Amino acid sequence: MVEKGPAAPKSLAITMIIGGIIGWIGAFALTLERFHVAENPDDALSCDINVFISCKSVMLTWQAKLLGFPNSLIGMAAFMAPIIVGFAILAGARFAKWFWRLFWLGNLFGIGFVFWLFSQSLLVINVLCPYCMVAWTGMIPVFWVVTLFAFREDILPMPVRTAPFWDGAYRFAWVWILATYLIIIAAIVIRFWSRWPATLQQLGF
Repeated sequence: MVEKGPAAPKSLAITMIIGGIIGWIGAFALTLERFHVAENPDDALSCDINVFISCKSVMLTWQAKLLGFPNSLIGMAAFMAPIIVGFAILAGARFAKWFWRLFWLGNLFGIGFVFWLFSQSLLVINVLCPYCMVAWTGMIPVFWVVTLFAFREDILPMPVRTAPFWDGAYRFAWVWILATYLIIIAAIVIRFWSRWPATLQQLGF
């Protein structure tokens, strides 16, 4: 008999679905722009605002095709996972702990990839990719709700005495998500501090 895993709350499923859709949209938009660049190398893209906010400048780097093809194709496939799992939970599915562990490992790889790309954009390429950031925006909440749920349900074993902490951490998952967003925003603002006045003026602010 296959052991049933913990029942996942609907809030977890909804967060995964919304995050997955946001991430998939970002990856899909970036893929379309990549095809456009392949056909029209000299054209500017809809997400090219200036010299440091530009999809094209990022997608032409080696970091944008780490496995030899555009990273956005990986994103389009990967972001389907939380969407499918989320809808399965809403339909009443319960997954075994081994499934949650594998799913968490996939999300751990995903968030690690996001932070690596973020560090490369910030410190090496010196350019921000708007559609990439849309994909990152979707990945962050998915990672946190899955991770905190896994700790709360002992899917990822933790000391018994920490159980109340993880229960509260999951209930306030939005705090972890918001804190991550704020750290990223602060890093971007500080890193490109001298360029923001001209950018805001260019955008009409």
